[in-house]
Amino acid sequence: MLTKAPKGTKDLLPKEVYKWHFIEEKFRKFCESYGFGEIRTPVFEHTELFIRGVGDTTDIVQKEMYTWEQGKRSLTLRPEGTASAMRSIIENKLYSEPLPIKLYYNIPCFRYEKPQSGRLRQFHQFGTEILGSDSMLADSESISLAYWFMKDLGIDSLNLEINSVGCSECKPAHRDALKDFLRDKYDDLCPTCQDRFERNPMRILDCKNPGCQELVKDAPNMLDHLCESCSSDFEDLKENLDAEGISYKVNPRIVRGLDYYTKTAFEFTTDTIGAQGTVCGGGRYNKLSEELGGPEMSGVGFGMGKERLLLVLEASGVEIPKEEQCDLVIAFMGREAKKKAISLATPLRKAGLKVILDTMERGLKGQLKLADRSNAKFTAILGEDEINKNIVILRDMNDSEQREIPCSVEDILNNVNK
Repeated sequence: MLTKAPKGTKDLLPKEVYKWHFIEEKFRKFCESYGFGEIRTPVFEHTELFIRGVGDTTDIVQKEMYTWEQGKRSLTLRPEGTASAMRSIIENKLYSEPLPIKLYYNIPCFRYEKPQSGRLRQFHQFGTEILGSDSMLADSESISLAYWFMKDLGIDSLNLEINSVGCSECKPAHRDALKDFLRDKYDDLCPTCQDRFERNPMRILDCKNPGCQELVKDAPNMLDHLCESCSSDFEDLKENLDAEGISYKVNPRIVRGLDYYTKTAFEFTTDTIGAQGTVCGGGRYNKLSEELGGPEMSGVGFGMGKERLLLVLEASGVEIPKEEQCDLVIAFMGREAKKKAISLATPLRKAGLKVILDTMERGLKGQLKLADRSNAKFTAILGEDEINKNIVILRDMNDSEQREIPCSVEDILNNVNK
């Protein structure tokens, strides 16, 4: 239907969009206070970027990408932000600048999955990336930014869970132990996990199928197989979080849904919105740059869904302040008054006022109703008499008191800004 949005998408209407403005501006300020700069990448990329970057064993690549052929090229709508950011860093040689590279983004993403509360096919995401640092301080800084941002919004019911998923040195031992554990359970795994068994068995731990969850509840933990470097780094991460006073729980079942993670993996969850409680997740990806054809360069970051975040704010009873009301409606009656209203509106707007003219050109009663609907502070009334006297009637819309003032930009500004 032409008049119905596609399934899994949602219009953002003026009566709600102020909430988005609020969290977006707060996120921008938080990122800048941590020394991050904004990056904006194309909404679609070459499909191979996500196959190599996100991983061909992930649900995203196997089931959820919006992909099409354009000539001899395969293109895909962006399903997440990290791969695109890394592609841009490599293409634009940002790695040649002083390290670390600290980036944030505010983007729409696209995944073909079952729409549900807080999960859409076109969704919106905050994200950060720190590239070039092997220090666990980069990991704790990423967690810190996400934590204090959500706390500042008023979310108190946050639970931080952390894990280490190891590196190329220690993952093989865990992989073998996990396959040994699952081998006699293979027939009971879901088809997706059977496919993962050879290619990436750790992803079976992340399966949401209740049957698979039951089968892996006693599976070997990656934490028991960490090499000395990964174990030391994980202890360092915990020390950093302790130093900042950020409480956490170690959860060895967190592996995240993307193949590029190494070492740190973390999630912020809340019980205010039921089962779909993850509001932010991220981790370290030390091999992604090389996988995409770039130089050796470690990285860490997170993604945070804005729809999910707004649901949590609503469920937590957080009241998002509405944007400033309209300052002035200039109501006019007659041709000359309209010309005068037009001549006043632009300089008043340039001076910082929010000014509305009635483009329906209704009568005075209709324009006063417009002022009410617009929550205007004042209405400036212009008619033939006012034009002849070079005055304007300024009505205070809170108490309906009105007075005559000179019809000049300066006088209107002085009275409206009192």
